[in-house]
Amino acid sequence: MSKLSDAARARSYRLERGLTGTIGVLALLAGAAAVVVGMGLLGEFRAQRPVADPIALDFLRQYPEVTKGVAIALGVLLFVLGLRWAFRSLRVELRPDLVLDRTAGNGLRVVSGAVAEAVRSDAEGIDGVAKARVRLVGDEQHPALRIRLSLTDGAEVRAVWQELDKVLGNAKSCLGVTELPTAVHLELATVERQRVQ
Repeated sequence: MSKLSDAARARSYRLERGLTGTIGVLALLAGAAAVVVGMGLLGEFRAQRPVADPIALDFLRQYPEVTKGVAIALGVLLFVLGLRWAFRSLRVELRPDLVLDRTAGNGLRVVSGAVAEAVRSDAEGIDGVAKARVRLVGDEQHPALRIRLSLTDGAEVRAVWQELDKVLGNAKSCLGVTELPTAVHLELATVERQRVQ
């Protein structure tokens, strides 16, 4: 169930966060190692050596073709991974259309906007809800809802929650699904400022 509800909570940026965190930790460790060596904590000889090791430079000079090939391959690999990462991050989140009653040929296709609008309308009918925003996310096999409710001042949160549970039960029965993972964000509606004249 937790994998199904991931789509409801928010678009997953787990890969981006993990990769960025790993790069950050590696850069931090490299910087700390450079500081330790530069301060002479591992010996004065190491602290006075050049950053580029002369033995490694001699090896690179002896085999220039291999060095260039490895550098080009590494550059192309990093370029491709960077493009893939960028496209994945910029990809538009899917809003699935749902197919109901597949027994009748192609079935009845309901667009995601219609489902979201119906749930939004029902949610805004709840006493204490000033405004609702609803988005259907996930895919056709595993749809999920993301709901943001703006509550009026003094709204009874428990009563709103119970009524919302009924709205979601109606949505599940209308869509013919047994599970409809839903993330609900509650916020207080902003009060319009009154101008003093």
